[in-house]
Amino acid sequence: MLKKRIIPCLDIKDGRTVKGVNFIDIRDAGDPIELAKTYVAHGADELVFLDITATVEYRKTWIDLVNKIAREINIPFTVGGGINSVEDVRALLKAGADKVSINSAAVNQPHLICDISKEFGSQCTVVAIDTKFESGEWRVFTHGGRTPTALKTVEWAQEIEKLGAGEILLTSMNNDGTKNGFALDITHTVSKAVNVPVIASGGAGKKEDFKNVFEQTTATAALAASIFHFNEIPITELKTYLTKQQIPIRI
Repeated sequence: MLKKRIIPCLDIKDGRTVKGVNFIDIRDAGDPIELAKTYVAHGADELVFLDITATVEYRKTWIDLVNKIAREINIPFTVGGGINSVEDVRALLKAGADKVSINSAAVNQPHLICDISKEFGSQCTVVAIDTKFESGEWRVFTHGGRTPTALKTVEWAQEIEKLGAGEILLTSMNNDGTKNGFALDITHTVSKAVNVPVIASGGAGKKEDFKNVFEQTTATAALAASIFHFNEIPITELKTYLTKQQIPIRI
């Protein structure tokens, strides 16, 4: 059985790690390089770096910071934020990223998914979906959750798989930062609707939340931020718990 992955996420603003609730009320969470080193030492399976204001500020992501983090870690490293071209991807991979994550650019120029996948492989191509439950349905949002679209989440997930996405990072904006658990319904539906790995994101607050998302959906990974940044749940402790719950996990 494929082992489930535990993935810390570094949301970056002005070169610092930050964390908010429902994509707002941002607060400082520490130095990203030190946090990255800590996560590797504690057994994280992968690391995600998201420059959360690059798109809305119309700039590229922090290449120098990506490079500094990449030099300190030896686990798969996904970087997102401000990516609008194959050249942007090439620069991030050269800086040390293993995969890239696109979100707003995927919605605005879907051909970019194809271009990245053809140039670097689908295993390098992660498409992030920020989704929010409004008026009785799950819809896709862009620009760090600021801009609603007409896209329905499940249909968009299926479309990006066809375009060449090798993985989907699915974040529930309703659950983000609340620590009330992952959005099991949409995570289950999206995971069943596609044939690529889905990373569940948004809402982790206790160890049982990870157990629930792995038992009640087919998500292959779970991502969290603040509970790891502030050492509320050490990754080593979480993995020990999940192993005891018969969840296949890397120790």
